[in-house]
Amino acid sequence: MSGPGRRLAAAAVLLPAVTLAAGCAGAPATSAPVTQAAPPSPSLNTSLDTAAGTWAAVVMGGSAAQDNNFWQLFIRPAGSTRWKLVTPPGTADNGGLVLAGGGQALVTGFRPSQDLTYSPLIETSDGGQAWSSLNPLDAALASAPDALAVKPGGGQLLALLDGGPAEEAAPGAATWSTLASPATLAATAAGRRCGLQSLTAAAFTPVGIPVLAGTCTRPGTAGIFTAGNGTWQAAGPSLPAALITQDITVSRLIRTAQGMTALLLAGSGPGASLLAAWSAGGGRWILSPPLPLPSGALTSASFGPGATAAIITSANRGELITGAGSAWLPLPPLPPGTATLAPGPGGAADALAVRGGTLTVWQHAPGGTTWAKIQVINVPIPYGSSS
Repeated sequence: MSGPGRRLAAAAVLLPAVTLAAGCAGAPATSAPVTQAAPPSPSLNTSLDTAAGTWAAVVMGGSAAQDNNFWQLFIRPAGSTRWKLVTPPGTADNGGLVLAGGGQALVTGFRPSQDLTYSPLIETSDGGQAWSSLNPLDAALASAPDALAVKPGGGQLLALLDGGPAEEAAPGAATWSTLASPATLAATAAGRRCGLQSLTAAAFTPVGIPVLAGTCTRPGTAGIFTAGNGTWQAAGPSLPAALITQDITVSRLIRTAQGMTALLLAGSGPGASLLAAWSAGGGRWILSPPLPLPSGALTSASFGPGATAAIITSANRGELITGAGSAWLPLPPLPPGTATLAPGPGGAADALAVRGGTLTVWQHAPGGTTWAKIQVINVPIPYGSSS
């Protein structure tokens, strides 16, 4: 058996504990996946919760066309209400930052830009006070917030590349190897039932099994796949009857302390809707009620403590969900320039608003109807420079 096949077979030993209800059930499709444009991924403006605290990546500065856009990284340490600037030094970040959390550690990937043709990777385990370089990815990370994942309890990494392949690297390994491509995954039984079009996210389950997610062209099918029996197994949730005629895209997929959390985009245009999905293993998913998105696409999606999530739409509308089985809660009109939301416990949220080199943090209290300004951070932006 080939290297990737051996890895999948080994992962199958752990699969029963985390195999999820197959949402790709049904007769296999006999035709090739339909070629069409995939829905755009949410922007890299996002937040992520880890044991060290809540991290947020936002783009600041000026025009991307003039290379005056610079991505910045902030942390709100666990137990604190104040944010700190902790952008890793020494690497051009105009192309964007991709975050992957694991315990106290955070791995940050830099998307290529200008003369940078590969993706450097850098890690911190002390809240961003010190950074250490990892072996780089000799390719371009995909422009998706879940294009990078770190295995719990170890240094194994997964990465999605521009164009769709998923690669993996063992802890300390100097090279990366291909785990799957959209074509090879689409050729499996699970991929054919989904009509897999593209990959949108990579993650690990809480016990360390690789998970890939993407866009299905078979209506009513959520494309989430785990490794098992030398191939890939369908692991997405079954969707309600009202959505069985809609194409489904897995817009976000992350591991949390409670299990896995996904955001599923159903349909497009005026009939589009968004669902949150939570799994703690054992083959069960819990779905939120659908959130209609008639007037705006999903532009930013973030995750906070527990199983909380928050989104921003292109209509500048904010929504928050507080955990498994709950419903979406509309937030008050967002402060001007809000780039991303950072959910907090109990329905709280911080809005991180950007104007040039100034980050303004606004706080929404649970049940409140307004935003309160709590912090302003002035970031030195090296206009005219690419580093």
